[in-house]
Parts: sequence; structure tokens; C-alpha cells
Amino acid sequence: MSKNNTSTAAAQVLRPHTPLPAYYGDEADREQYLRRIFDDTAPDYDRIEKVLAFGSGRWYRHQALKRAQLAAGAAVLDVGIGTGLVAREALALTGPQGRVVGVDPSPGMMNEVALPGVELVCGRAEALPCESGSNDFLSMGYALRHITDVGAAFAEFHRVLRPGGRLLVLEITKPRGRVGTVLLKTYMRAVVPMIAAVVSRRRDTAELWRYYWDTIESCIPPESVLAALRAAGFEDVQRHVELGIFSEYTAVKPA
Repeated sequence: MSKNNTSTAAAQVLRPHTPLPAYYGDEADREQYLRRIFDDTAPDYDRIEKVLAFGSGRWYRHQALKRAQLAAGAAVLDVGIGTGLVAREALALTGPQGRVVGVDPSPGMMNEVALPGVELVCGRAEALPCESGSNDFLSMGYALRHITDVGAAFAEFHRVLRPGGRLLVLEITKPRGRVGTVLLKTYMRAVVPMIAAVVSRRRDTAELWRYYWDTIESCIPPESVLAALRAAGFEDVQRHVELGIFSEYTAVKPA
């Protein structure tokens, strides 16, 4: 590949957020950092998540999946399954005739998944270990900020969905107003890490939640996410927002 082609390919990569040198060096360091911190803090994740969401996270995830029209009997691929928080609600909605497969690059996180019947596969959003057109529904819960290339991931989402398949990407978005941003930043970067330091079993857990805020603050805007979904070939691309910060990106693969 020529130098010009290499530069063009690099320019086409859509990073989910600007680099955060306080945590890692180059992109290779970033992937190693994420693997380490998610593996190390996985046993604490669900406990801290309940603090973060004031105990309402399970109800909200269930409602978001319903709004995205997840149907009974669907074949679901949950990308970035983590500890299985979204997959648990998907199981409840798809019922015994459905199928849920979880993909995640962190073995530590997947070790915390306690959902009988859910198949777990180690993999990345940009190179899903799935056959083309093999899923009715694809979900991603709060993992968009941790992938390498948004455009490549969305292209993979489009590939593995059947025609007419539906997509739901959940993400926390920085509030538009200055006051809301300050309040959320204080909560995410100071209050939650302080609580995490007290109740967690792993010393890196507080750092994970500080990192969470920094990725939210530097994340690409919702308009870029919507544009990337359209560029990947999706239609009926929409964004629904709850409480000013919880973004639900939905889309459909053309039939």
C-alpha cells in the first residue's frame, strides 16, 4: 500500500473519542489498558453500576429494548456484553424461543456473566465472530466509547444483521448545557469513584469510573454517531434521549 493510501485509510478511522494520554500512550497501549482495567475490575462492575444508576439500570435497559422493538423469539447479538446487564433483559424479552449471544474482548467481564443459555464469544466489535445475516437484533450497551473504529464496528453490525434486523446502541452522552455537564462530571469523576474506592474489592475500580467520565466528555457528538450509522447502510436511524444523558441510537437494516 502506498503512503497516500495508508494516510487515507488512517483518516477514515472514526475514533469514538479523542486520545486520553493520562491513561495510555498510543492506540496499542489503549487496547492493552482497556483489557487490563476491565479484566481487573470486573468483579466490582455490577455493584458500582447500581450506585451509578441509583438502582434503576435494570428497568431502564428493559424499557430501552422494548422501545427498540426487541421481539419474542429473536436471535440477539449483544456486543460488548460485559457482565451481561443488557443481555439479561434481552433474555426476558425474547423468551425460551429466542437466542442470545454475547461478544466481548474481556474474559474477565465475561467470567462475571451468570446467564444460563447465553453463549459467550471473545471478540471485538470491529471483527465480529458471526456469520453474515445471522441475527435479528443487535445491542450494544455503553461500550461504544471503548471500541477502536466506530465506522468499522457499524459496518460489522450491518453485516451480521439479517435484512430487516434492528439495532440498539445505548450510550451516556454529555449534557448540552454547562450546568448539567458540571453536575454529571462531578458525579461521575468525583462521587462515583469515591464510593467505588470504599465498596470495591479491586484497587483499579475507582480509576475505571474516572476513565468513564473522561471518555464521555471527549466522545464524538451524537450527530457523528447518527451519520456513521447511515454511512454503514442503516435506515430509519434515530436517537431517543432519556434524562438528557441516556442516548438510545436505533436503526434498521434495509429489508
